[in-house]
Amino acid sequence: MARRIGFLLIAAIAMIALFYTAQAQTEEKKWKKTITLPNGDVILNMNGEWDVYVSYLRPAAGYQGLEGGITKITQTGSSFVGISMNALAAFRKGSEQIKGELDKSGFKQVQIISSRFGNSDAKGQISEDGNRIIIDDGENLKLTFTRK
Repeated sequence: MARRIGFLLIAAIAMIALFYTAQAQTEEKKWKKTITLPNGDVILNMNGEWDVYVSYLRPAAGYQGLEGGITKITQTGSSFVGISMNALAAFRKGSEQIKGELDKSGFKQVQIISSRFGNSDAKGQISEDGNRIIIDDGENLKLTFTRK
């Protein structure tokens, strides 16, 4: 009898520990829109239209300041592509503007695809609620996306 109670007590403690561990992992990111992948990872859902502000980092290239537009992001699983919905100095209307892949901690990899500057690997940051994204190649362009 004591052996059975001891086994049940250990099983109950293990279940509680697993519950709190799982809860702590899902609370790491407080993104408002998410997708759960087949492997169980929860990632940001980027699908939809985003306002984009393009900062030109190299005035010597003939561009400077800030320019605004709209980007439509389509996501399939962890991969995404952003299409420029209007013509900007560095992007043609209807062309790929960004592409990359997400994982549970944010961006696994991301590229800026510019008709003016070419393709460049970049670093991406996602806001706590997932409604603001900054993608910066550190050389030519910094893109700030805000969910519509």
